[in-house]
Amino acid sequence: MAENMIPVAIFAFLAVGALALFGWLSVASWSEARRREREAFYKNETLRKIAEAQGAGGPAAVELYRELERAAARKFHESCKLGGVISIGVGIGLMVFLKGVGGAAPAYLVGLIPALSGVALLIYAYFLASKPQ
Repeated sequence: MAENMIPVAIFAFLAVGALALFGWLSVASWSEARRREREAFYKNETLRKIAEAQGAGGPAAVELYRELERAAARKFHESCKLGGVISIGVGIGLMVFLKGVGGAAPAYLVGLIPALSGVALLIYAYFLASKPQ
């Protein structure tokens, strides 16, 4: 009788674990979205107050906004490059590992999937994406 309860206990453990994991992920995603929303609100309020100020506030706010946009574009561009290099490294490592494990089928070619994804990211970053100024 006790050996019949083991699969039920494993299923219950996995079900509760899955519910807890996805519940936590939803709360984390929601809180991250709220944080970004607050940051955008505060940034826009600050820029609005600077633009409404007398004197050189308007052009200074516009220049600050442009600099923030350029910084975000540079960060995205560098992130694409880094992601490409990491994906290529993961693909090469996976190919070496699977080749070492061996087997009749050429399973090591699975490592081409992340490697070619990394190559695509690098091609996008260097040739297709608009260059940050």
